[in-house]
Amino acid sequence: MLLLAGIMAISIAATAQMPKVQRAVIKTPTATCEECKTIIEKIAPQYLDGLVKMVVNFRTKQTQVSWYPDRTNIEEIKTAIANAGFDADDVTANEEVYKKLPICCKKVSDGGGPPKKTGN
Repeated sequence: MLLLAGIMAISIAATAQMPKVQRAVIKTPTATCEECKTIIEKIAPQYLDGLVKMVVNFRTKQTQVSWYPDRTNIEEIKTAIANAGFDADDVTANEEVYKKLPICCKKVSDGGGPPKKTGN
């Protein structure tokens, strides 16, 4: 019984020391299609230690993120999205990476945007 109580006390103490996951929503206005979603969700997390979850909703142009605050922060997450070629709140996309994105992932002003529906 004493051994069991000791193990429980150690596990409770370890759990109490884990930092709470933080969450935020980042505006990603240049994410306009499924391909944008895939690029952001695959590339951006490669640059981040401590990112728990990243979910892009290209219809609402928002990205939900959660992370461990002792390992990364919201500014680093925005920078990682920008380094994947997309705007993230007030952080603009890395221009060189943006140029290499598929046409559907580019701004309408650059000839991009979601595929147009045809009247067939």
